[in-house]
Amino acid sequence: MAGAAALGCGPAAPPPSGIPVVAAENFYGDLLARVGGDRVRVTSILRDPSADPHQYEASPTAAAAVADARLVVLNGVGYDDFMRKLLAASAPAGRIVIDVQELVGVGDDVNSHIWYRTGTMRSVADAAAAALARLDPANASSYAARRDAYAAGLAEIDRKVAALRTAYAGAPIAFTEAVAEYQTDAIGLVVLTPGSFMRAIEQGLDPAPADVAAMDDLIRGKRVRALLYNSQVTSPLTKSLRELAARSGVPVVGVAETIPSGFDDYREWQLAQLDDLEKALAR
Repeated sequence: MAGAAALGCGPAAPPPSGIPVVAAENFYGDLLARVGGDRVRVTSILRDPSADPHQYEASPTAAAAVADARLVVLNGVGYDDFMRKLLAASAPAGRIVIDVQELVGVGDDVNSHIWYRTGTMRSVADAAAAALARLDPANASSYAARRDAYAAGLAEIDRKVAALRTAYAGAPIAFTEAVAEYQTDAIGLVVLTPGSFMRAIEQGLDPAPADVAAMDDLIRGKRVRALLYNSQVTSPLTKSLRELAARSGVPVVGVAETIPSGFDDYREWQLAQLDDLEKALAR
């Protein structure tokens, strides 16, 4: 992946030159590398596939990267509030900040995993290409062409989602946490997990006993076609639900919050998860 650094996957070393850009999460870092190519030097802050993004504390290295960056992308919606502190600590002239929450126009009370919508990623790609063209006008056409190539990968994801909707709309599923909710909504799957259970898990709280019992019943009774399991942020409770699903014959589909190791880019990661979901629903 030309121009990518610290993405948690792909080549480890960036080129020594290029426009310094920072992404709060590695899926936005992947996007910046795809759109910018070898003309950018990308640093992604949240890139560890085994770490809980909600527990991240900014390091001096991250602060230095943000201070040096000409372009910064953050998710917003309360997901990466540490970035606002890093941005406030330094304000170099001409730095461009893409706040994805503001870009796509969502409030603070929505599911924060807005990168599970291809429309979000398409909007970020458009904004990134425009920002890089401002910073490097001589190569504006290159950024536009690379943005279009990135958008073609998003179209592959859209086609897969449409095919799954045709085949499986209305199928019942359960979540340990609503990471992929935007995607399952687009497919037309019906989430039977109590909303209060998912909110408690996302906030790191213990769900109410009644909600835990309801989840047990969904799985033991095979009332759902699949359990979508947050493979990146786990707890003893979610692990026990995954084990219960395995014993009960309910397929488990792992979904992550950042690009896991072993995947080259956002497109490949999302298509692989959708393939796993398709296999689970087909059972």
